[in-house]
Amino acid sequence: MVDFGSDLRKRTLILCAGLALAIAVSVLLRGRRRMNVLFAAFAGDMALWYLAQSFYGIFQASIWARVTALLAVLLPQFAVHLFETILPPVESRRTRLGRVAATLAVPLVLLVLSPYHDSGWTRSLVFFYVGGLLLTSLYFLARRGRNSTSRATQGRVRYLVGVGALATAFSLVDFIWFLGVELPPVGPVLSVIFLFALAQSLGQKRLLPLYELLGRLVVATALSFTLAGIFYVCVTVIGRFSTMYLNAVLAAVVILTLFEPLRQKVEEKIHQIFFRERYGLENAVTKARRRLVHTLELDELRAVVLGALEASRRVTHAALYLSDGTSLVLSGALGGEFPPHVEMATALPLLDRIGRAGSLVLDDIGREAADGGDVPEIDRAGGAALGLDRTGVVLPVRGEGTELLGLLVVRDERVRDAFSPEEVALLESFAAQMSVAFENTRAYGRMKTRDRLADLGQMAAGLAHEIKNPLGAIKGAAQLLAEPASDAAPLDAQAREFVGIILEEVERLDRVVGSVLDYARPAAASTTAVDLNAIVQRTTQILESSEEGAIELQLEDELPRARIDPEKLRQVLINLIQNGLQATSNRGPVVVATRRRTARWGAETDGWLEIAVSDRGPGISKKILKNLFVPFFTTKDTGTGLGLAISQQIIQSAGGSIQVVTVEGEGTTFIILLPPVTEASDARSTPLASAVASASPEEA
Repeated sequence: MVDFGSDLRKRTLILCAGLALAIAVSVLLRGRRRMNVLFAAFAGDMALWYLAQSFYGIFQASIWARVTALLAVLLPQFAVHLFETILPPVESRRTRLGRVAATLAVPLVLLVLSPYHDSGWTRSLVFFYVGGLLLTSLYFLARRGRNSTSRATQGRVRYLVGVGALATAFSLVDFIWFLGVELPPVGPVLSVIFLFALAQSLGQKRLLPLYELLGRLVVATALSFTLAGIFYVCVTVIGRFSTMYLNAVLAAVVILTLFEPLRQKVEEKIHQIFFRERYGLENAVTKARRRLVHTLELDELRAVVLGALEASRRVTHAALYLSDGTSLVLSGALGGEFPPHVEMATALPLLDRIGRAGSLVLDDIGREAADGGDVPEIDRAGGAALGLDRTGVVLPVRGEGTELLGLLVVRDERVRDAFSPEEVALLESFAAQMSVAFENTRAYGRMKTRDRLADLGQMAAGLAHEIKNPLGAIKGAAQLLAEPASDAAPLDAQAREFVGIILEEVERLDRVVGSVLDYARPAAASTTAVDLNAIVQRTTQILESSEEGAIELQLEDELPRARIDPEKLRQVLINLIQNGLQATSNRGPVVVATRRRTARWGAETDGWLEIAVSDRGPGISKKILKNLFVPFFTTKDTGTGLGLAISQQIIQSAGGSIQVVTVEGEGTTFIILLPPVTEASDARSTPLASAVASASPEEA
């Protein structure tokens, strides 16, 4: 039989006592919460227990035997209450085990303090009391963990119960020395490891990483044994070189050659065995990222993202929202109902929080509230607006800079705390790859638009050449027919009507050809720094004199200037206001408002100037909205379908954009966004242009 020696036990017990005491103090310094205090009492009792055992071995005094037994009796008391605090049981069963432990402790304390403390049956009773209560408390903790709906809690409890049961078993075996049997002090070492794991679990907001640490420990252990085996083979088995130094060099070369591929293989196998769900998510995301590199269409991007999340089997619900500047529009969803439209104003606090953190785990908000933290109700309202009831992960899809392109929302309704921090980090990298792919789709769309415009320009040039001249001839001939020579017979009424029709249709065809030419080959605009309020007032004055229906102005004072051709801007405004009046059947009112856009999280247009044209008409359907700015698309009986396309082109050439916000049955708002000019660019404006831009309506 191997003699481990009593000195090893004494030194190990003193070392474990110091470590246990240090862990107790470190947890107590985090705060005086009930859980921390109970843990400090449990760990402190264990430290004193090991110290008393060591003193008993050194001095062989009966007082230390009494102290050791007394501390052993107190140990389950602290353990029962600590485990109930970590995962509280049902209220009706909350103190049942605690009362049993307290009841059994009273006679044992009396026995320990009595002259019979040194008898074998007293020590046996203490042994079974400590072991029975510790294992029972771990059993109840495991049962409560299995019944929990939180994946994090389930993982935490499995981990703690496994390590705790191992530590308790070895401690009980080690406790046999108290009955006169000498064994190596394995129990104290495992108990300190259990205390360390338990202390780490108390310091984690999300407790699932503890299982990750166990996995990494398994990887490191497997790798260490493999490398040690290589070293053993090279140094000991193939020990036929003249010196040990050459064998060690050979082992080092082999280890350096095999370390990296071996580490990857071991990690992959461990992940497949212990973390199958996360391994599936990693595989699905990796395949999707490869496909996103070659994705150029938005529909394909949406299919790749949602398909990957569905294939991972880690997500039961997912949604992709895209920003239109003022709201988030549902582009695609998986596994459930999501709101089709979310106003940016409603989710703005949530977006601010995402901007600071990079992502948002809504389970953390609920946990902060449960811990007494200050969680604004509006954060929860933002999550509810996205169809998430305090659970799920929200990830931003960003463009260049901090521009918000959209949101990716994922949820696993089967459990709470579904995603570990490592999985959230994986989803964040996936969202970043989506951002790049989304930028590629926008660039590809712009390239297709440019090519289409180039083709349209060529077609327009051909049309102008082929149609303009015959139109002129037809118009001239019709005018001659309408005004016959003095010696010719006058036209009858029917002939004059037909000639009038010819002239009207020629004029209409001439306007269509002119619009096509304007869109395909826009003339270079003469931009200058203009006063938007002055242009809006002058335009509405012109329209009020010629159009039926009310126009209401809401102008913000002291707006900065914008750089644009004033005549072109007036053309855009006339088109939008006339469309609004027609949408309301000339009943109005059409509201024209100007303002400076306030700061919004992730918006590239912060501080830009805004002209909003709003009507209370029937709104625009989704089908029409998709084609609203497509050339030649129109819902009117008359018209070329180029008014909005030309308007968009004019604003974009000035560095701005046009946005549309519509609600069917309530109305539509067209928003013109223009960047403000700086003082330097304003100073470069010509005196004449500045005078025209700043003129009052009466002067204009």
